[in-house]
Amino acid sequence: MDTNINNTEKEIIVPEKEYIEKVVSVNRVAKVIKGGKRLSFNAVVVVGDGKGNVGCSLGKARETQLAIQKAVSKAKKNMIKVPIVGTTIPHEIIGSNAATKVLLKPALPGTGIIAGNSVRSVLECCGIKDILTKCFGSRNQINVVYATIDALNKLRTREDIMKLRGKF
Repeated sequence: MDTNINNTEKEIIVPEKEYIEKVVSVNRVAKVIKGGKRLSFNAVVVVGDGKGNVGCSLGKARETQLAIQKAVSKAKKNMIKVPIVGTTIPHEIIGSNAATKVLLKPALPGTGIIAGNSVRSVLECCGIKDILTKCFGSRNQINVVYATIDALNKLRTREDIMKLRGKF
């Protein structure tokens, strides 16, 4: 007689969502203390699923890998849903953070992503294929990423506006 009871226990493996992770920048920072300098790293990471969800975060740690891991886990928690019309955004928008402003303009199919490195990483993770962008003010990579997320967060579809006005 078989006494193996473990056959009744079944493991349910839930696949984790596939995310696109892009490291925008890694900076070495130093804190001056009594004994000298204490070095640490900060990393800006953008995470998205390529289907309209995107998040970004800044992680800080004594080692680069730990900083990146912290940033990825925080970015997954701070995801926002972006309305996408076809392969572009519904309308023109300006996002800002600190001294940085980022202009996002919808583009025709086949245009591609016309953007700098920081903005491009956010838009690629989001799943936007055709867009024109322009960065004004400070070109600090951290501020540019947060300004782009701010602009994407402000986007509204035509249906959303109609519901707000009570016309739909």
